[in-house]
Order: sequence, then C-alpha cells, then structure tokens
Amino acid sequence: MEFEQLAQAAAHAIASRACTIRRARADDAATLAAFGARTFVDTYGDFRADDLALHLARTYGEAQQLREIADPDVATWLAHGGGALAAFAQVRRGPAPPCVAGRDPVELHRLYVERAWHGRGVAQRLIAAACDAALAFGGATLWLKVWQRNARAIAFYRKCGFADVGETAFVVGNDATTDRVLVLELDRAPRGEGFASILRNGR
Repeated sequence: MEFEQLAQAAAHAIASRACTIRRARADDAATLAAFGARTFVDTYGDFRADDLALHLARTYGEAQQLREIADPDVATWLAHGGGALAAFAQVRRGPAPPCVAGRDPVELHRLYVERAWHGRGVAQRLIAAACDAALAFGGATLWLKVWQRNARAIAFYRKCGFADVGETAFVVGNDATTDRVLVLELDRAPRGEGFASILRNGR
C-alpha cells in the first residue's frame, strides 16, 4: 500500500507540473468568465437557478473580469493543462472579517479547479502562488471563506495548514448562506515558485 501511495503521489506531482501557471491578462477575461461561472455552478449548484444566475451576472461577467485583472489590489493566476484552463486563483487586498485576528491580512478570494484536475496537485501549486502573492502585497496572514457544506474544500485547506477561526455570511443572488473563515499565518505557509516577483513585475 505504501508503494502504491508513493506512486500515486509521484503521478500527481508529474501531472501538476504539466500545468503552466501565469498571471491573467486582459485577453483572458472571456475565458476566465466562462470558467469561473462553470466551476462556481459545479460547487454551488444546489442554490436556486435564479439566485445562481444573479450571482454569476454580478461576479463572472467578462467586464467584471477585465476590471479585476486591471485592479492593482487584485492578482489572478491561471493554470493551463492539456491546452485548456485547468484552475485559477485570485488574491486581493481589502478588509477582513472581525474573526481574522492575524496581522496584515490578505484574502485568497477565489480558488477553483476543473473537476478533471482534482487531486492532481494543481490546487497546491496555486496555494503556494497565493502565499507568495500575499507576501508581495505586504501581507502576513492569508485568509479565505469557504462554504460550510463544502467538506472537500475545507479538508483540503486544513491539509494546507489553514485554521478555522469563525464564520461569515455569503450571499448567492438573494439567498444568504454561511461560510467558514480560515486563516494561514504566512511564516508557516508553503512557498511558491517566484510568484512574488511575478506579482511585482506583472508578468
């Protein structure tokens, strides 16, 4: 069994390295909008269709993606594998909920992975990128919100070292639900592959 686990881990590492990660550009906005909407529905598909449609229109339209890509307080990365978008992550500066007590908090605002890439190491690489991005933003604490019913995501973030510190409201359309708030102190975080310099230089 130990050999099989090691072999599987090696296969996942190879698969994750097959992905290339880069900063999002303006010409990625349409692809990012479509991918973000699809993966959001994969996660939150239990909500009413009209609430989902309202949320997607507000959050994942192409124009909104363009604004976020251009925003100096937001950094978005895309992970491509097999010639297509496999995952993306977004970090942003902004206010944190009161339960985030760590100093200089920066938010991991989004992290979505195509289902075919689950368990293949891509999300871990994006977490490392997010940590470097938060440091480049002057942060000391990385925090995020995750739907309380998304047990898989919560388990993943805990495995990455995040701790649950409280809860906050999350609204999908007109439907309010509850998110858990998790934090990671960046002096104990995984390190990425030079993403701090990518963030500073905009490459």
